[in-house]
Amino acid sequence: MAEEKNILNEEETVETEAVETNEDTAAEAVETETVSPEVNEEISIENQLKEAQEKTAELEAKLEEAENRYYRLQADFENSRRRARLDLEASEKYRAQSLITNLLPAIDNFERALQMEADGEQAKSILQGMEMVYRSLLEALKNEGAEPIEAVGKEFDPHVHQAVMQVEEEGFDSNHVVEEFQKGYILKDRVIRPSMVKVNQ
Repeated sequence: MAEEKNILNEEETVETEAVETNEDTAAEAVETETVSPEVNEEISIENQLKEAQEKTAELEAKLEEAENRYYRLQADFENSRRRARLDLEASEKYRAQSLITNLLPAIDNFERALQMEADGEQAKSILQGMEMVYRSLLEALKNEGAEPIEAVGKEFDPHVHQAVMQVEEEGFDSNHVVEEFQKGYILKDRVIRPSMVKVNQ
């Protein structure tokens, strides 16, 4: 009986030690499992942070591109508006150019007719009437900003004069206009027809 008790005690001791060993192993396993999720969590946070930084950089690039596009569109709009304003101002400024250009041949004809000599009273009366109409036309042109270009005796200017002949004539300086064949006109700051002139060499 005593031997059986000893064997039972020994078996209990072995079982107790085995249980303790199993408990220690389980505890270590639990510790290992407890540490591992923390490390995994840190790695996960780092990955999320990296992804967030990449997304932030991508969004910043898209925002910069959108801002650049917005600024380009705004600049294009401002340029279009400025061009439209300048076109409108030019259109308003030179609105009478077409009409004046069409009237110039009639004015030339009046000038040629007024250079004729009147023989009788009736012819003189007709010439006076024509001169009144001619002056009215010139006044209307002046009111619109159109004026004749001065030529005879002035220095030749290729911007407003068109030389059709060169001569050597005393009493005129070199490169000065001697005679005007057709009167030129300027509308505000735009030449609508240059003067056809004879220039001294």
